[in-house]
Amino acid sequence: MTAFFFLVESMALSLAQRIIKCNNVAMTEMARLKTDFLEYLEVERGRSLKTIANYDHYLRRFLDFGQIGSVASITEDLLRRYRLFLNRAGIKKNTQNYHLIALRSFLKYLSRRGLDTLSPNQVELAKAPGRDLDLINPDELARLLAIKTVTLNDWRDRALLELLFSTGLRVSELCSLDRDSIDWRSDELSIRGKGDKVRLVFLSSPAKKALKDYLDQRTDTSLALFVGRGESRLGSRMAERIVAKRALAAGISKKVTPHTLRHSFATDLLRNGADLRSVQVLLGHANIATTQIYTHVTDKHLRDTHRQFHRKSLRDNT
Repeated sequence: MTAFFFLVESMALSLAQRIIKCNNVAMTEMARLKTDFLEYLEVERGRSLKTIANYDHYLRRFLDFGQIGSVASITEDLLRRYRLFLNRAGIKKNTQNYHLIALRSFLKYLSRRGLDTLSPNQVELAKAPGRDLDLINPDELARLLAIKTVTLNDWRDRALLELLFSTGLRVSELCSLDRDSIDWRSDELSIRGKGDKVRLVFLSSPAKKALKDYLDQRTDTSLALFVGRGESRLGSRMAERIVAKRALAAGISKKVTPHTLRHSFATDLLRNGADLRSVQVLLGHANIATTQIYTHVTDKHLRDTHRQFHRKSLRDNT
């Protein structure tokens, strides 16, 4: 009898081990597909390493949540439960959407490979609140740019701020510039931005002068347009600290980042009559919906139009 129970126990253990082995094989297959997808983003789509790392994080969370054994296991019900999980975990709606966008892109990739899984169209984004822009007013901007130049770092910081406001560059784009990136005859720069896409941005007269003054003060041989300690290329974190430090010195209490100046660049153009499509191209946005976060700044123009033209015929007859 004891031998019989020992045999049953051994069979059960063997079966459990086979199930675990099959699950591990399936999970390994899903991990391989995820890796293939991330490599596709890097090589074929030209996404940045930071974006790829984010997608890896979002997809790993989904795969771990569902304990997915195959692409066929990604079902509408699993998606529903995953969305509940994200929402009940207290994750902000915008961040939930980052997870869902990554999943939708992964499903599109699987579909292109002919794998039978959930349709990407089933992944609908959560309704997120409107995005608040971290803007500074014209007076604060003027104070930020009015740097008294004494040291080399003063010249650098003024040039950096002027260039950010003149071009709307992302901080990573700014820090990747070399001295020969600028065409001084046409006052323009060719920028390789997100998705490896190239666009032109242009120098204002104050930005051009600030850059020339800064480069005239330099005695190093570094090819980088902006340098930090030891003539090394200025990094994004250091650029962010420079902007925050200069904002504090200018008496600006709110948080100011390089992206604040990107927002200021866009709103300045729109307030002065630029069309949304042009601003989209100058910012390097792939989708105009991203640029539309700035449309609220045209409210003043709408108000002026209303005041100028509403009931005009009645006014003319009085």
